[in-house]
Amino acid sequence: MTLTLTVSDDVRALAPGFTHVAIEAHGLVNGPSNEAGSALLDDAARRLAERLDGRAPHEDPHMAAWRQAYAAFGSKPSRTRNSAEALAKRALSDAGLPRINLLVDLYNAVSVAHLIPVGGEDIDRIEGGMRLSRATGEEDFVTVAGGEETVEHPDAGEVVWCDDAGVTCRRWNWRQGPRTRLTEETTSGIFLLESLAPMPVTEVAAAAAELAELLAKFSPGADIAVRAPEPSA
Repeated sequence: MTLTLTVSDDVRALAPGFTHVAIEAHGLVNGPSNEAGSALLDDAARRLAERLDGRAPHEDPHMAAWRQAYAAFGSKPSRTRNSAEALAKRALSDAGLPRINLLVDLYNAVSVAHLIPVGGEDIDRIEGGMRLSRATGEEDFVTVAGGEETVEHPDAGEVVWCDDAGVTCRRWNWRQGPRTRLTEETTSGIFLLESLAPMPVTEVAAAAAELAELLAKFSPGADIAVRAPEPSA
């Protein structure tokens, strides 16, 4: 059954240049990070360096647009960077990109290479559909702090991804909750690629095609469907 994804009118009004592409995949095979995934991350860092050509990630026009969007809903973009900028910063540092697990490594590689926020959720852990909306401030976001499970609440007006159980990702694509993240046991996932103008829709579509190819390569026989890009009206 296809997972329902909706974007609220208030988010579309906030960022009229927003586009997202979703990849739904079943029959995935995940596992620990391996040499092949690590090589993809290293290549992504190389592609990023070529793309930036000496600039800082936030100087890229697409990242600048995300900073403006974050500021528009009251977040400080220099402190809470979108996921692509945060990964890009890591990729260019001595620490390099983290290795999480194979599926996460695949979508992180595509995110860094294209400078597009990409997220992955375990469909079997999602309750109902997923919605991108502006928070009331009363929603629950279950996370872990100091090794203990804790419940936070987003700021009123903050852009969040939610399902029927609560917030799955805060500040649009800044911080994913552990409840729905991809683990080594994940077999069904939804992958979201998110872009803002001035990035052409064709570029986010190309990034989605690259990720779909990687998922098929590392999970032969998986049922993978790429949905058409959904730009804001």
